[in-house]
Amino acid sequence: MENFIVSARKYRPATFDMVVGQDSITNTLKAAIKSRHLTQAYLFCGPRGVGKTTCARIFAKTINCSNISENGEACNECESCLSFNTLRSFNIHELDAASNNKVDDIRNLTDQVRIPPQVGKYSIYIIDEVHMLTPSAFNAFLKTLEEPPAHAIFILATTEKHKIIPTILSRCQIFDFNRIRIEDIVGRLLYVAGKENVSAEEEALHIIAQKADGAMRDALSIFDQIVSLSGKMITYKDVIENLNVLDFEYYFRTIDGALRGDVSSVLLTFNEILEKGFDGHNFVSGLCSHLRDLLVAKDEITLKLLEATPSVKQRYLQQTRACTEEFIFKALEHGNNCDVNYKTSKNQRLHVELFLIRLCRINEDALRDNEKKKPEPAVKNNNAIDLPLPSKSEIIRESPEAPVAQGPVMEQPQGKHTPVIEKHPKSFSIKDLISEEKKNIEADKPVETKPDEMDSARPREDLNGQTFVPVWNEFIDQMKIEGPRILSMFKSVTTEVENDRITLHLSNAAQKDIFVLNYKQRLISFLNSRFKQQNIDIETVVDLSENNEILYSDEQKYNYLVNKYPDLKDFKKAFNLDIQ
Repeated sequence: MENFIVSARKYRPATFDMVVGQDSITNTLKAAIKSRHLTQAYLFCGPRGVGKTTCARIFAKTINCSNISENGEACNECESCLSFNTLRSFNIHELDAASNNKVDDIRNLTDQVRIPPQVGKYSIYIIDEVHMLTPSAFNAFLKTLEEPPAHAIFILATTEKHKIIPTILSRCQIFDFNRIRIEDIVGRLLYVAGKENVSAEEEALHIIAQKADGAMRDALSIFDQIVSLSGKMITYKDVIENLNVLDFEYYFRTIDGALRGDVSSVLLTFNEILEKGFDGHNFVSGLCSHLRDLLVAKDEITLKLLEATPSVKQRYLQQTRACTEEFIFKALEHGNNCDVNYKTSKNQRLHVELFLIRLCRINEDALRDNEKKKPEPAVKNNNAIDLPLPSKSEIIRESPEAPVAQGPVMEQPQGKHTPVIEKHPKSFSIKDLISEEKKNIEADKPVETKPDEMDSARPREDLNGQTFVPVWNEFIDQMKIEGPRILSMFKSVTTEVENDRITLHLSNAAQKDIFVLNYKQRLISFLNSRFKQQNIDIETVVDLSENNEILYSDEQKYNYLVNKYPDLKDFKKAFNLDIQ
């Protein structure tokens, strides 16, 4: 029976072109090999399973290749390449710093570095997980890394670059490896599935790629796990059951129910999820991700950010047409609040159910708000006939010679003309007469003059010491509404007037900050409305005299009071009092 080899080892890249998702790094390394611009140390850092050690091995093999191809790849035919492929090369040395992290291990390495290579031009030393070295080992390695022999090249690999001391980082060319995109992982899995004669659904491979979180090694390990369970046919159902992943169909059902306002169906869907053993917090976070995807699918420009198969993208496009942007924004807000407060909630199931109920009420609340914003229609009387209101001249004419209309005659007071009523007066309502009477009353009211208009109407004066004092006192009176503290501050200010400059003497820096931030511009506007000068400048000065010194400690306050009231010292001594 043939021994099983895991896919991560069996399909490990052997050339730069086979490395997935790190094109910028591989192109840079190939260019450095072709131009022979090789430095003494390289640092490959990034997440797990993205190809750091793989690229280090390919780089080490290609450096010593005697027949490098035009595109910068190793020939795999020379003695150096063959010895590397058969694991018998003495020019490439690998050290696991996780288990060889002491000073003695580094000293053995530095002694080995002095030996020149047997075949080829360079001796390459690959140190994996270099961040595991102790501080003493780093210091012992520093001198060799700074001034190695001409034939020595070091390639360091780590997942935690921040743990490496700066003196090591400054002597290395640093290459940051990125997480591999889902599309690249799916493409590699399709290649491996074809080599292994495995039929796989594209949606199933997408779930594997998402679960791998950007690590190709993890994706291949999950692939082997699913193949062991399902055999030569990998389906979406097998993947979600084996990986304990919640089916995205639940998210579509939840949003459809929320759009309809069907609280019952949404709560039953959530209950079904809990019965299958899924955690409520995972459902909330997954639903928030689903809402984010709906928002991304709302615009064609951002549709490329949606990481899904074409069939699933079509589902998102269909559902996002039924959602408004306001619905998605409000749902994301409720989902974020539920996610943040989930762990602190005592009844977590009820917490999620309340979130789902809020989702179902979003559209209803939006409709209610829109109805409130609509203007109320005017109430009409169906029995009345709407006719234009006649003018006063049409209703009553004050003419002594006008003929009297037929109908009941009303006695008129003496000394006035008898009003004549038209034979065919136009119909009108009492409400219209009242509204017209109100307009007439308002038209007869005298026009009130606002304070600002009175100030503008007041003749302006020249600014000098005599004219400034009453205006300053008027401004202080306006400060009564600001409170006793501000009023007291302005009353304690002393002023000086010279030409267009006014100097205000304040007691301390705090008063100056309050005045400059809140009242300086207000005072300038007030003075501009009173005086002819329009370029009035206000300067604030803080008097640092002894009388205005701020007393901080209890002893300073006591000494100040003793100087002011000498009898206080005898009073303290007589009653044996303490300063505090």
